[in-house]
Amino acid sequence: MTAAAPAPLSEAAPAKLNLALHVRRRRDDGYHDIETLFAFCADGDMLSVVPDAPLSLHIGGPFAGDLANDDDNLVLQAARTLGAAAGVAPRGALTLDKRLPVASGIGGGSADAAAALRLLNRTWGLNWPAARLEETAMELGADVPACVHGVAMRGDGVGDRLAPVDLGPWHGAPALLVNPCRAVSTGAVFAAWDGRDRGPLAADVSPAGISAARNDLAPPARDIEPAIDILLGRLETLTDVRLARMSGSGATCFAIFASAEARNAGREALRDEPAARWMMSSTIR
Repeated sequence: MTAAAPAPLSEAAPAKLNLALHVRRRRDDGYHDIETLFAFCADGDMLSVVPDAPLSLHIGGPFAGDLANDDDNLVLQAARTLGAAAGVAPRGALTLDKRLPVASGIGGGSADAAAALRLLNRTWGLNWPAARLEETAMELGADVPACVHGVAMRGDGVGDRLAPVDLGPWHGAPALLVNPCRAVSTGAVFAAWDGRDRGPLAADVSPAGISAARNDLAPPARDIEPAIDILLGRLETLTDVRLARMSGSGATCFAIFASAEARNAGREALRDEPAARWMMSSTIR
């Protein structure tokens, strides 16, 4: 009897939300100093691996066609970067179930890269702590270190100086993510920021504190992609919304609700909205 093929190991790549994002200044190196509050959803992409195989990547799922499967893919970059840091030859047949829109402000490639680091860290028997994986993640992009942890974090600098945050009542809150399925260039949004420092992000993560915060990239993103303006306007009018905001540089917008029933009713209310081409119901981790 032929032995059964080993079952693949898997790792979730949860969607990232910026509950707040304050842009403080444009730096001489072309980047921007920001202050942000990262939170993560219970849902997102999924990455799996068959360990005893040459390094490869197959992409499936609803948004597979929007993602290039080449050496620039962040999952493969993460595997090679981790292998180089650990002094091991990268191996594993990876499969990415791409459920999140590409270039949408909710982690996407960064979350996938972070999932690859966590998954291969286990698969290769490295057993590195998260802090060591975070160091490797910094080579892959500004959001990847936060995505390695996958829990609420405050990010400073370019978003890579991290400190854990207790979200308190936001934990487990029902959330609805909405996207027009129109990619928005992060570089274009940052370039269109008006350069005005509107003040620091306070440490208060209570509902009142977060509501008083902001996403400084929302105004330029709304100008660049009018569908963002439409979605934010619709989300803000839904019943029992505790927070409605754009994540990252867009185009995904989200609302956090007082109850799952309110979230589900909100999703139903947006069903006929042309700008709401993709929606995901989830909760805050």
